[in-house]
Amino acid sequence: MKPFANMLSATVVAAFCVTAPASAVELSDEDVDNLVRRTYPYVAMYNVINKAAMMEENPQRTGWNGTFANTNLTDHTANTIARPNNDTLYVPTLMDLRNDAVVVSYPAFDSKFVNLQISAYDHYCDVPLSTTKGDFKKPTKLLFYSKRTKDYDGKPVEGVDRVIEMSGDFVVAFLRVMPHAAEPERFERIVAAMKEVKAVTLAEYLGQPPKPTDEPEFPAYQASDADIFEKNFAEVMQFVVDHTTFDPSDELDTAVLVALEPLGIKPGATPDPAAAAAAAGKIDGKAMAETARRIHQEAIEIWNSPEGNPHVNALFMPKGQIALEPMVVQSAYGPIGLPAHQAVYPGIIATDGKPLNAGNDYVIRMSKDQMPPAEAFWSVTLYDSKNGFFIPNERKKYSVGENAGLKLDENGGIEIHVAAEQPEGIPEENWLPIVRGDEALDIVMRLYAPDVEKMKLWQAPKAEKISK
Repeated sequence: MKPFANMLSATVVAAFCVTAPASAVELSDEDVDNLVRRTYPYVAMYNVINKAAMMEENPQRTGWNGTFANTNLTDHTANTIARPNNDTLYVPTLMDLRNDAVVVSYPAFDSKFVNLQISAYDHYCDVPLSTTKGDFKKPTKLLFYSKRTKDYDGKPVEGVDRVIEMSGDFVVAFLRVMPHAAEPERFERIVAAMKEVKAVTLAEYLGQPPKPTDEPEFPAYQASDADIFEKNFAEVMQFVVDHTTFDPSDELDTAVLVALEPLGIKPGATPDPAAAAAAAGKIDGKAMAETARRIHQEAIEIWNSPEGNPHVNALFMPKGQIALEPMVVQSAYGPIGLPAHQAVYPGIIATDGKPLNAGNDYVIRMSKDQMPPAEAFWSVTLYDSKNGFFIPNERKKYSVGENAGLKLDENGGIEIHVAAEQPEGIPEENWLPIVRGDEALDIVMRLYAPDVEKMKLWQAPKAEKISK
């Protein structure tokens, strides 16, 4: 029998308008797999965006239409997103665009790498501003809105440099700044500029009283994506599709709505507790969660493939420029990265092809000629594989790079050691501490503003296990 979720509706219109009857067919294993893959980007980004805006335990919580200038490099307390980095500083702005558009003012920056990344629950990624494009030489104002923003249709606004229509009502605009931490005066100038980022509603920008807002009844975010799939998937996805713009001509948009049809989830559905309960009753939450965990593990294996990540140059792209598999991989492995013209994220694997494990020490060696072809800067970051979080340590050392610290040898090369104790003769800057034990590890390299031509020939280094 052909899996239901792989069968497109007779017309695109049906995918947007039809609600499956209460007696919808039971989902097969293939249907569940397809459903989880199609919805993984939305689930992951719902968790990321809502935690960043609302989670009280998050010290960087912004609230809606607020900003937070994170002027300290991220440490192991960061748990809102998998595989964060601590080689750049951030200024996230989380926006609720339902009742009014939002204007965000960005200053000029004295940094060799700054960019602004934007995304909604659908996890398509755009970079409207970047130093690689010549931006941030002067202050810039951007206006954000969605198709559902009340009383605003995209018309120009005096003093605003660019108007951007977002694909969702709840969105993130994420400023990433290379802080030049080794240059104290320059670092202070950059931090001061970060604090100048300001978000206001369009009404406030025009000198009018802010429009009244209502607090939506957000479904609960969860500790992990798998937890949403198990506990409140139907509720989250109904909320997501109600606040997302779907394109009837886009294959991925159409396919995800078709996959949701058996559950009665569709855009614009009137909130109905009975219907929500009926949808939830059609879901085997444990099977969904198990499928999500399997897909997460697949993403780790793909990222750290001995042959190299096949999607390394196809990740974090705008709508219409990315296929399903890299979309799923980026969402399961670690959301909100940059497209390859801004950064690439090769995984570092062991020379013996075995998974990296904290039961061993490792060394990563690069000669001067093997150094990463990054026109801005590069880093190497260590994570626990299970959660994608930094490994706690007293030194708060999670990466090696220009901002987190590194020392080249007299020939211009480097040895980076992943070890339970600092190896003799190895600079402290080049040591990534681990806690000895049976714990899977991930090592990710980041190259900012990569040299496209050199990248065609360059290969990421590998981690050599050190014999005891």
